[in-house]
Amino acid sequence: MSQTVDAPDDGQAPAQSPASLSTLAIALLKGVIYREDDEGQWGHLLHLQNQMRDYVSVLGLVLMIDPAEGYAYLRSIPEAEEDEGAARMPRLVARRPLSFHVSLLLALLRQQLVRFDAVGGETRLILSRNDIASMLQTFLPESSNEVRQLGQIETYIRRVTELGFLRPMAPDSADAASTAPRYEVRRILKAYIDADWLATLDERLEAYLAHARSLEQTDEPLAAAPATSEQAAEPDAQLFPDYADAGLIDRE
Repeated sequence: MSQTVDAPDDGQAPAQSPASLSTLAIALLKGVIYREDDEGQWGHLLHLQNQMRDYVSVLGLVLMIDPAEGYAYLRSIPEAEEDEGAARMPRLVARRPLSFHVSLLLALLRQQLVRFDAVGGETRLILSRNDIASMLQTFLPESSNEVRQLGQIETYIRRVTELGFLRPMAPDSADAASTAPRYEVRRILKAYIDADWLATLDERLEAYLAHARSLEQTDEPLAAAPATSEQAAEPDAQLFPDYADAGLIDRE
């Protein structure tokens, strides 16, 4: 779970200029700040976190910092925390629903993170394109056109990469042209899909598999399976019925 951390108080820290806060705010508005990407920026953010919270609150945003995982991001103030009786503040960034298969890929990657962390040792989960394709193919209808199916999977991977949950890795060998691309699973995914939601994943995936197999037998087009019985009348129900509480969004 995301949490805040108190920066060390040296008691003699010089006053920070508004430009310093503005630079950090712009970086956060563009995306996630990772400790591993820029230790200096990370330390600066920790030192200014209280000022930053005040700075972004006027925009209806909350600063979230996870010191254990090493990332920070902005989320919208939950409606439940807004002042009662006050006019609802419009969202700074619009939200749009993700497609079912993109949502499915995010859930499968989150599941891989859980297994990876349980083993311990390395801190960065690296998967090849072939690894990701194998994960998804279990939930795709059988196809006689494997090239077309792999093209669809490439589209899902590219979308997840654009959203910031996968980071392409640079080739590390001379024969890179013949090596499948590799991706790092960014740990911000843990904020997007929490442990409580993940606990229901197996049930959701079982429902989807049953739905997919029934459609294969009847030669009907594949649609997203409902996650619960209450959604049975909605053939296009999303794996994520709504965005997770982290507030990560499909940015325009």
